[in-house]
Amino acid sequence: MVLRPSKSVPTPKQNKAIRSPSNGKPSSSGVPTSPVVIKSRRKDKDPTAASKSPQPKTHKRRPNSAASSKTPKRSSASCSDALDEPLRRVIKPENQLELTEKELEEDVTRILTGDDPNLPQNVCRFSFKDKCYKPDPPGQGDNMAVHFSLEGCSMHVNSDECKKLMTEQEAAVSIIPDVHDGESSDSDGRAVAAAVEGKADSATSSVLSSTDDGIKAKNQFNFSERASQTFNNPLKSRAINTEPPLVTQYQDDVSQWKIYDNYKADFLINQKMMENQGTEDKLASMMLDYKEPSSPSPRSSSGEQDSLDTIHSETMANTLKIMERLVNQNAQDEVFQDFKYYEDEGDQFREHGEGVVMPLWTFVTSRTNKKQVTSLCWNPRYNDLFAVGYGSYDYMRQSSGMVCCFSLKNTSYPEYIISVESGVMCLDFHPRHPSLLAVGCYDGTVLVYDIKNRSNTPIYSSCLRSGKHSDPVWQVCWRHSNGFNFYSISSDGKVANWTMSKNELKMEPFMFLKLTSPADNNKEDSSSILEPALSGLAGGSAFDFNSKLDNLFLVGTEEGNIHACSKAYSGQYMKSYDGHHMGVHAIQWNPFHEDIFISCSADWTVKIWDHNSSQCLLHFDLGDDVGDVCWSPYSSTVFAAVTTDGKVHVFDLAQNKREPMCSQKVDKRALTKAAFNRKEFVLIVGDDIGRVISLKLSPNLRRSHDDGGEEGVLDDEMTQIQRDIMVKLIASI
Repeated sequence: MVLRPSKSVPTPKQNKAIRSPSNGKPSSSGVPTSPVVIKSRRKDKDPTAASKSPQPKTHKRRPNSAASSKTPKRSSASCSDALDEPLRRVIKPENQLELTEKELEEDVTRILTGDDPNLPQNVCRFSFKDKCYKPDPPGQGDNMAVHFSLEGCSMHVNSDECKKLMTEQEAAVSIIPDVHDGESSDSDGRAVAAAVEGKADSATSSVLSSTDDGIKAKNQFNFSERASQTFNNPLKSRAINTEPPLVTQYQDDVSQWKIYDNYKADFLINQKMMENQGTEDKLASMMLDYKEPSSPSPRSSSGEQDSLDTIHSETMANTLKIMERLVNQNAQDEVFQDFKYYEDEGDQFREHGEGVVMPLWTFVTSRTNKKQVTSLCWNPRYNDLFAVGYGSYDYMRQSSGMVCCFSLKNTSYPEYIISVESGVMCLDFHPRHPSLLAVGCYDGTVLVYDIKNRSNTPIYSSCLRSGKHSDPVWQVCWRHSNGFNFYSISSDGKVANWTMSKNELKMEPFMFLKLTSPADNNKEDSSSILEPALSGLAGGSAFDFNSKLDNLFLVGTEEGNIHACSKAYSGQYMKSYDGHHMGVHAIQWNPFHEDIFISCSADWTVKIWDHNSSQCLLHFDLGDDVGDVCWSPYSSTVFAAVTTDGKVHVFDLAQNKREPMCSQKVDKRALTKAAFNRKEFVLIVGDDIGRVISLKLSPNLRRSHDDGGEEGVLDDEMTQIQRDIMVKLIASI
């Protein structure tokens, strides 16, 4: 701040106030103040003039010559004072900081940012993707503040609206009369100019307000039209003409003879197609057993027409069967949708990876009530078809048996029903000819049916002349490499080979199951056998052939022993396993590893064995009588077992080697048999009152699955992978 005092010099009192030294303390506001520079002139002659206060400088209008003549002239003393050099004094304020020379030379840099300090930094917003609140920091545009905004109202020079507006303005100005400057006075000229400007402004405003058409001029940069009524768009009608379809006139007469001839010709064509494809390729072709009439055309006599009843023909029966399937699938659409597409999503939330089984259908008929399900077997070619054997395990309640073939496409009634005189204990489909079904009965009879004939009469039956078991037949098994030969095991201690010849079924016993002492079961050879007069033969209850080694097979007995046998050495056992204390109900080789097999018994246990070791690898106590056990066809570590308390136990050794992945009660009655489907993830179980329940496995119970073929059979590479998984599992035990 620069102060210019008047002519007088300040008094000593004033100089003392001006020259007061600063104590170097900062001001109350904390901001150092800059020194004040005061400029004054030296005055030595008139010290008393310093007491006079300086007069403010004012600006006045220049007076005329008359007024200026009256102003007094300046004295010579005042003129000499104006020429004196001004005195310059620097005053340091009291609150100024004391800074060093280094601090004074230092540059202080301040950066201005565009961030708003009042903008909140802890704003949280709800994230619909993660379903939770998340912090939302301010973005780049949140700190922007608009201080000034102006909307333009200009028009483009080359636009049509601007050219039209300029034309209107020129026309408005041209109508005003000319005014000559020399002929009018100044006042008249100003009046005329005002009139011209007023008329031009009025013309311009009229042009801006409206055009020749009466429509307001639009500004292409900032235009907003507000109408009092809505604008109705014109309706558009659209029509397409197409060429009419071709019409052909056809006339013919229809009679009963023409209908018959057409059906007959169509039937003969279908018969020839079935013969070319072979009866083994289509099970539907086996259902039809149509015999052509030997009589000539029905035109010859009306009596022969009555013998050919269309309503009761085989073709009508086949058609009605298809319609029945459609009706059942429509009525049970929800169950079929669950069977094909439903996956239990609850498996991913279970702690230890447990799974569940979902019940689908219950297969039962009125003719099989109070009969026990003694065997289950899936058809090797048609994955929706399975056979059920009905009989009784109670010696005092023996009656006739029955074989029913059910299909997943028709869950209300069986496709085939075969009545047997004795109770059915076991059955098995031929692996290459799916219409051949071998059946073992409680009285020791072995039967072979061809289900394409739809007849209760077997094509082969055992008898005393050709050979027969004397006790119940507990299991029958076809062999892949032996054509039409199959094997059976019975409680009479015989393992027999059955051959289907031209006229009869021949029996060839090739193994007699001899009792062994418990002390000799752990030995490698079974040479020490008890005396036959004292012990007799051991009752066989289950057996299974190895898929890799054709001669090797396992035998389970009613005494609880398991023997490894060979067809090449039928006189003795290769090895004996003393693993169960009661009768063995089922025994089965692992489908992926040729040395691993599983067994179950009435002593409540399920055991897994290695063929090369006499001790079991794994032992599971299920707390009740185990009716059946079976390996899954898609994994080397998954198997299922059923118990008499109505529970289904599914194990996955790759996930848990001690506890089942699923232990679920599916029936109030005792469960007797179980079987896995070869393609679908379906398990069927049978109970002791003739019901078969189908169950679908949840995703946690089939983790090791990898579909390798169209029929659900794994290829060689996947088989090797599953075998390696089992090898690692054995090594970890």
